[in-house]
Amino acid sequence: MATAVSPDVRTKYEAVIGLEVHVQLLTVTKAFCGCSAKFGAPPNTNVCPVCLGLPGALPVLNRKAVEYAVRAAMALNCTMRETSIFARKNYFYPDLPKGYQISQYDRPVAEHGYIDVAGVNGATRRIGITRLHLEEDAGKSMHDGLPDSAHYTYVDLNRSGVPLVEIVSEPDMRSPDEAYEYLTRLKEIILYTGVSDCNMEEGSLRCDANVSVRPRGEQKFGTKAEVKNVNSFRFIREALEYEIERQIETVESGEKVIQETRLYNPSEGKTYSMRSKEEAHDYRYFPEPDLMPLVVDAKWQAQIRSRLAELPEARRQRMITEYGITAYDAGVLTATRSLADQFEEAARSAKNPKRVANLLQSEIMGRLKMRGLAIEQSPISMKGIAMSADLVESGAISGKMLKDLYDFAFERNQDFPAVYEQKKPQQITDTTTIEKMIDEVIAASPKQVEQYRAGKKTVAGFFVGQVMKASKGQANPALVNEILSRKLDA
Repeated sequence: MATAVSPDVRTKYEAVIGLEVHVQLLTVTKAFCGCSAKFGAPPNTNVCPVCLGLPGALPVLNRKAVEYAVRAAMALNCTMRETSIFARKNYFYPDLPKGYQISQYDRPVAEHGYIDVAGVNGATRRIGITRLHLEEDAGKSMHDGLPDSAHYTYVDLNRSGVPLVEIVSEPDMRSPDEAYEYLTRLKEIILYTGVSDCNMEEGSLRCDANVSVRPRGEQKFGTKAEVKNVNSFRFIREALEYEIERQIETVESGEKVIQETRLYNPSEGKTYSMRSKEEAHDYRYFPEPDLMPLVVDAKWQAQIRSRLAELPEARRQRMITEYGITAYDAGVLTATRSLADQFEEAARSAKNPKRVANLLQSEIMGRLKMRGLAIEQSPISMKGIAMSADLVESGAISGKMLKDLYDFAFERNQDFPAVYEQKKPQQITDTTTIEKMIDEVIAASPKQVEQYRAGKKTVAGFFVGQVMKASKGQANPALVNEILSRKLDA
């Protein structure tokens, strides 16, 4: 951080943040033609006269793109507009061969939505969504890494015409942390709907941030700067932190903040001026003459809503009630729709769903973190966790045996059922056998026996450990504790 605003000065000001998020829809073909929308094809191979903007080529709207846009809008609590209008947004840039982008302007498909996020001290903050509109993407300009990059810019038009929704928030966020939380919740919701993969590395989710500062208590907004082309949520938070400090420092020094577009350099942790920005762009919007008004009537809306998956927050609350798990566990288990589906499938068949959740938290997550693996890469499936939970629940294996089996499963990259079948550990529940082991441990530990009987009851843990060691972790812990207490207290 290059700026040096003291905490006392920082508290005098309030940040005002709004985000514009572009989400690429997961359709097979583009928004207005039949070209493939798949990422990664050789440059300029997924193109046709429509997305190349050749004279006489006419757009035809992709019905699936409309359905996905409406589904996303519903998940974001938006009010649907039954009739919306496509418009031409005119500007010249090499990756926009038509010289305009087909977008929506004053009559978008949806408006007035919101996302609830965790604010300060765990309180819920509602972040408004101004609008969600459907549009096509531009191509991609490449300025380096290719032959003659020093002299030429290369253009790949494969992305030109790929369907997007732009989700514009209200300027309701007051800190970089709130912006980060908003983006996290937005991505989570969109992933649950299945309308996008939200892959930032492939450009499926892109975010621009508008940020200004004002004296705390002031109602009027300050002059904003737009931070563009930030490719991770962490960098967005860092860029906002820097930009807020920079603007406060500017105001404190008696200068004026300039309305401009800025770029973030993550290696330096700074934003840099890209270009000045006028009060309003003159995109010369006018209705797209080649497309009829888009009508999503009540019947079509009802059909789309009927296919909307249960959303993350509702699912968390239901799982807490249905399975008796904690809010934290529910948050982890609903991190992705796939994980939540797997857990619920396992939980419905398990003797104790709460134990399944606890094992995932206490045993699986730590092993995954140690190896740098995501939950989807775990060798032990959710069904495997459910099976192991049932074995512990029934007393067939001890907690120590389960840990050993989990370690073996991770070492061999095998699921739990296969490992259990190979090892088939049997818990010792025969009281005579356990008594014999306890007698041997007590006889070999006269000093600890004396300490225990003198009132140092914590020494009991030593005896339990020795018995479990002697039984190679196979003695039933409950029986060990019961018999041991009886013998030591005799």
